[in-house]
Amino acid sequence: MTWDQPEVTVVGGGMAGSEAAWQLAERGLRVALIEQKPAELSPAHQSPLCGELVCSNSLRSDDVGAPAGLLKDELRRCGSMVIACADAHRVPAGGALAVERFGFGRAITTRLALHPNVRLERRRLDALPAGDVILATGPLTGGPLGEVIRRELGGDRMYFYDAIAPIVAAETIDPERSWRASRWNKESPASAHDPVAPGDARAAAAAGDGEAAAPDGDYVNCPLDRDQYVAFVEAVRAGRKVTPHDFEEPRYFESCLPIEVMADRGLDVLRYGPMRPVGLTDPRTGRWPHAVVQLRPENRYLTAYNLVGFQTRLAYPEQQRIFAMIPALAGAEFLRYGSIHRNTYVDAPRLLGPELELRTRPGLRFAGLLTGVEGYIESCAMGLLCAWFVAARRGGAPLPPPPPTTMLGGLYLHVAGAREPGAPYAPTNVNFGLLPPLPEEPGRRRPDKAERKRRHVERARGDLGPWLASVCHHVAPQARAGA
Repeated sequence: MTWDQPEVTVVGGGMAGSEAAWQLAERGLRVALIEQKPAELSPAHQSPLCGELVCSNSLRSDDVGAPAGLLKDELRRCGSMVIACADAHRVPAGGALAVERFGFGRAITTRLALHPNVRLERRRLDALPAGDVILATGPLTGGPLGEVIRRELGGDRMYFYDAIAPIVAAETIDPERSWRASRWNKESPASAHDPVAPGDARAAAAAGDGEAAAPDGDYVNCPLDRDQYVAFVEAVRAGRKVTPHDFEEPRYFESCLPIEVMADRGLDVLRYGPMRPVGLTDPRTGRWPHAVVQLRPENRYLTAYNLVGFQTRLAYPEQQRIFAMIPALAGAEFLRYGSIHRNTYVDAPRLLGPELELRTRPGLRFAGLLTGVEGYIESCAMGLLCAWFVAARRGGAPLPPPPPTTMLGGLYLHVAGAREPGAPYAPTNVNFGLLPPLPEEPGRRRPDKAERKRRHVERARGDLGPWLASVCHHVAPQARAGA
């Protein structure tokens, strides 16, 4: 099939743009997907692949009882292409959905490049085209488009700083000072498919890991005793950091704080955050360590591991020196150091309409992190919804938004819903606080936290089906099947 003019232009090939382009193409619309890579790379990107993961290879919890797991469940039922590719490239990560990042990116890129209704254009876009446009250029948007966002939409203060964690080579992790286990001994579905048999040292070495992989667990745990932990925190506090420009106020996203910011908040903050030892029994002592650094696989070959929660703005030489204070990483080879970048987002509740359209230019819609959501799956969700709004509008039957009781609906209302006058707008991950309160039951005691979560999940899953069924003529065949 050949065609000249697209019906919709999607700008940006990240999570949101890739999902939006696929959803539109599956609806039979001709889509031009414009991606500036590889001609130009942002400070955080390293490959020309669409759907590139830069901060982590984890899409967070896959447990439907957790907010991120519930959102992924809803996206699967909606026929998300991104989540389907993630499922196909899963690597062991306990209860999280982590992926082999390059296989995942290749799968997304291949699907888009081979779709007859998608034309993947590798070029920088300096001016917005006419017609229906979805702007999904991400939080690192620069150049002329970045200037439009900063000057005309959100202003210079619509940003926050995000940081990425380091990666180490598996073969350089000291097996005598670490052990493999998931918290509370929970394993991911991928563990059953692990190619390395228990105790098969030769196969493990061939995989580059140096020890048997999961059935013992998906994470490598690096313990610290109290003195080691205190010395580590003091070194992090004193270490040389990469600082923002003088004219930029450093504002961080609370769910992705650099470790040095947490260390400055108190001695034990890291122990209650990314270094918490709860549920991790050291087989050499039979006890939980004072603190622990967890390492998560970066690829299916288990040759590289990510330091979980170790986003940092420490200078590169300081990372090498300070992270070597973790006994199991004393001789670790760093394949990638942590870094920091500035993220941009727009004041979506004020600037965008109910279909994520710019109020002053309805043909231009925003998707992904630009709208003020944080996280890969949240970005994917906004790309899917934005595409559905476009497709429905072009079909002459506007799409009703998802129920507010669902994670999709809660996230949508964070972006497009009204807020209290004067209340600041800030990015967010999915959480149960986005959902409306559960109805009270007279005469019954208030349910505890676990019961409230269970009821939120039950209500969300029950309400999504009827909504999907009611909009099935708007959406892709996969979503109809999931209703």
